[in-house]
Amino acid sequence: MGVEVRPLNVLCNIQCQYCYQTPIRDADNVSTSYDLVKIKEAIAQEGRPFTLFGGEPLLVPLRDLESLWAWGYERFGRNSVQTNGTLISDDHIRMFHRYAVHVGISMDGPAELNDIRWHGSVARTRETTAKSQAAIERLCAERLTPSLIVTLHRVNAGKERLPRLIQWVRDLHASGVVNFRLHLLESESPTIRATYALTREENIDALVAFLALTHELSGLRVDLFSEMTDLLRGSDSRATCTWKNCDPYTTKAVQGIEGKGQKSNCGRTNKDGVEFVKASTEGFERYIALYHTPKEYQGCKDCRFFLMCKGQCPGTAIEGDWRNRSEHCEIWTAIFELLERQILAEGVTPLSLSAERPALERLLLNRWAQGRSISLTSAVAILSESVEFAEKQET
Repeated sequence: MGVEVRPLNVLCNIQCQYCYQTPIRDADNVSTSYDLVKIKEAIAQEGRPFTLFGGEPLLVPLRDLESLWAWGYERFGRNSVQTNGTLISDDHIRMFHRYAVHVGISMDGPAELNDIRWHGSVARTRETTAKSQAAIERLCAERLTPSLIVTLHRVNAGKERLPRLIQWVRDLHASGVVNFRLHLLESESPTIRATYALTREENIDALVAFLALTHELSGLRVDLFSEMTDLLRGSDSRATCTWKNCDPYTTKAVQGIEGKGQKSNCGRTNKDGVEFVKASTEGFERYIALYHTPKEYQGCKDCRFFLMCKGQCPGTAIEGDWRNRSEHCEIWTAIFELLERQILAEGVTPLSLSAERPALERLLLNRWAQGRSISLTSAVAILSESVEFAEKQET
């Protein structure tokens, strides 16, 4: 689980046209006042390291950033920040070193491939993109190698531009960047979706190209593929929240802390522009319903990948309704099928084709019906122990 601290809520210095935080900005619900004492008290209650998040967290004044990171380093021994990289200065670099700050950069490619991360005009957007690129190169030179989040869309991953995006990743890998996370475009705007979203086939082609790149470049980790492979092998210990049973009213994997220390949920599930109060009890209604609901009614019934996927992130649900499965279902199915074949070629039976899959599904459903969470890893271990016990009884 992660703790995301947003002193300035979703305030940002650029305007990514697909940003999932747009409903909050459109509703004019952006609070930019904060209290460092209350923020620290809320983090202390969580008792875990935190990531400074936004919007753009580096809009927070330097003195307050240093106060937070000095406190975080003293308490947890490390810090993290997720930024677009456009504002990184010498002072930030100094603090990254001094307070063990891991830097995550959100960027979609070089030059025009990043134009969707808009900054008012083409010229200014390109200038901002150049700053992000320079920041990545500086961080690598400073041995502060960042991780990257890249969103796939028509501007950077269409058929003609995909080769350049792949080469950019090769170049970054040569500079030392090895950790990447891929996102598929998510937007609540029909206009943005029509203009920038890749087709099903284009998304699959882009993901397959990145998967091939992980075999080409030693040490390159695109966590999407490592997670999906682990899931097919029956383990979710390293999987991020999108593959787990996330209740959009509690978002267990993301504990947000806002400017006055109040708790908030993951912004991906916020479709109304309102920061609803975090629920105190986790529910599993979505996953029980998806398991039993036929696909023609937006469910997951009879899908052999349900144990691994669980309908994927509720923030990407069809028609923005968290009760439905992900709108990217066909894309994830295609990649699961590809990875499934790779595992079979190794002489291993993936969980999706295992005779034990129905029993595991029943185990998870029973726990959810009892209002209890259970990981896939734990379910596999429980089933394995029960089978071993039964075999011993028979002998």
